[in-house]
Amino acid sequence: MGEQVELVALYWTVSGPVEVHVGREWSLFDWADRCAAAREVGFSGLGIWHADLEHVLETRSLQEMKRVFDGNGLRHLEVECLLDWFLDPDDELRRASDRARALLFEAAGVLEAHHVKVANIFGRPASLAQLTERFGELCADAAQHTDAKIVYEPMPPDVNVHSIDAALEVVVGAGAANGGIAIDTWHMSKLGIAPDELRRIPVEHLSWVELSDGQIENMADPVDEVINHRRLPGEGEFDIRGYIEACRDHGYLGPWGVEVLSEELRNNPIDVIFQRAYDTTIGQFEHERSSA
Repeated sequence: MGEQVELVALYWTVSGPVEVHVGREWSLFDWADRCAAAREVGFSGLGIWHADLEHVLETRSLQEMKRVFDGNGLRHLEVECLLDWFLDPDDELRRASDRARALLFEAAGVLEAHHVKVANIFGRPASLAQLTERFGELCADAAQHTDAKIVYEPMPPDVNVHSIDAALEVVVGAGAANGGIAIDTWHMSKLGIAPDELRRIPVEHLSWVELSDGQIENMADPVDEVINHRRLPGEGEFDIRGYIEACRDHGYLGPWGVEVLSEELRNNPIDVIFQRAYDTTIGQFEHERSSA
């Protein structure tokens, strides 16, 4: 493999000491410092979480954020995460989601995001038919604001979409050119979805891949495990290289996200966080370059 490997430092990996889902989710690391740290170690981009985006916008405009991002030579931006988008329009959670949607789509347009991630982190129940219809509507709305892909991320807490078949039913069924599936190796491993199963996703819908390691045996508290005890790629028990090889053989051309929610990692200085995240992840590609 002779092409350059482009890695994206996703929000929770490099946010520093935040309180995931239960408190202050915005980063104490300044946006400019994050962009500079990404550039210095070799990342090609960053991710930003909706609560952090709102916080950054208290002191910077989207246009200024874009200038800082571009000024550091960064190319790929993830905007996340839109939740409750599939609920009925008169649901209070959906009304809050629609307000977040407006912000995320505006940001994705100005920042020229690679994609906007959507998910069902809190496990709201819905039929696959309803999800398919609403995902199609979401993608049509997004296309009016941004060229970014809208990527659905299957995960264990999602009571509706926690298999390749269900993800395909929703995303392919919606028939949206800007719709795709996001694969996270943590969620795939915990769901028992082997690397070769990813080949069942039409490559045009394999829109985003995130690398995250961990332990195969589940911890007693699954929420604590998923937000505090992930491991950097290559430092756990998952078949990270197998997932990479399956995606590349299938035609995925990257970039690759690094999505590691780790309490231990978050409590390091910013330069240590970025350096460790880059070094461990790029190491998962070294065998390909050496054997090319």
